[in-house]
Order: sequence, then structure tokens, then C-alpha cells
Amino acid sequence: MTSLRVLGRLGSINVRKVMWTAAVLGLPVQREDWGAGHRSPREPGFLALNPNALVPVLVDGPTVLWESNTICRYLAARQGDTGLLPAAPGERARVEQWMDWQATELNDAWRTAFLALHRGVPTPAEAVQASADRWNQKMRLLDEQLARTGAHVAGEAFTVADVVVGLSAQRWKATPIDHLDLPAVAAYLLRLRAQPGFAEFADNGMP
Repeated sequence: MTSLRVLGRLGSINVRKVMWTAAVLGLPVQREDWGAGHRSPREPGFLALNPNALVPVLVDGPTVLWESNTICRYLAARQGDTGLLPAAPGERARVEQWMDWQATELNDAWRTAFLALHRGVPTPAEAVQASADRWNQKMRLLDEQLARTGAHVAGEAFTVADVVVGLSAQRWKATPIDHLDLPAVAAYLLRLRAQPGFAEFADNGMP
């Protein structure tokens, strides 16, 4: 039995972030289905771990964490992987700024369009279009960054920022909106195929 438990369903992009990070690190993880269609995160036992009633939750012995980007950083630091999460303050900050951008700017842009088009949430067409337009604008910013680095989000090396941004880029590609032509993003998604766990947790047909 592994000491690492991840509570959350694979249908959640945030759970897939954690699982992909673990795969890159070669970490065995015991995942348990919680969330929509499975055990409710509003059960008292789950709320004791995460009062927000959201997945994922990581349980690593006495350490309990929520917030997917934080969990991804923790796993890299836990293994001492300074490739995935650099030790130098400036390099680490560049990785973390793109993770924060994903969690704030990018997520906020796509949320309305995604929920309408993939989850069937009733939404006025103009609101869906506005969200899709904002999403494309953020993806253009990402495309410009990738064109500058010629490789990955924070520079030449694959980092934990590429886990969270790469999954979001894959979601953009899988959503039925009018996509901008973003060649650096397209090349980036092809590049990510070389990473362990990409096929299972990113390019698996789940938006």
C-alpha cells in the first residue's frame, strides 16, 4: 500500500493535474473516486479533509493538502525534483507565476464556455461567445510565450507549470469553439506527448 492517496474522480481536470505530476515523478498513487457521480465530498469525513468540499485532496501520511496546483508543487518538492520545480528563487518564481496565471486568468476566461459546452449548463449564447473570445485571447498570450521560449511555458525545460498549463491547453483544443490558429500551442501539445502520463491523464478524451 502506498502512503499517497488522491481523493477525486478522473473527470476533474484538477485531479488529472495531480495524477499527471505523480506519473512524471514515477510516484505510485492510490486514487479514490470522489465527486460528481461518486462519493459526495460533502460527507463529514471528506469535509474534515477539505472544508471546501472540492477535489482533489492529497493524503500523504499526516500531511493533507487541497488546491491542485499546490499539491503538484508539493509532490515535486517532496521528491526533490528541481527540474520540475526549480530551487533557485527566480527560476521557481517563473514557474509559479504561470501556474498562478493558469489558476486565475486562464480559468476565469474559459469557465463559462466550458460549463455551457461540456457540462450543459444553460447559458445565453452571447455569454458563451464572450467567454470563448476571452479564452482565445489568453491562449494567444500563451502562444506568444511559447514562441519566445521555443519549448515550454517557463523556459527550455518541462516543469510543473507545463502540467497545469498543458492540461488547460488540451481542454481548449477539445472544446467546440472557433479556435485561433496558434502554431506554438499546437507544437507544444505535440511536444508534451513525450512526457510520462500525458496519454493517460491529458490526451485521454476528457475535456
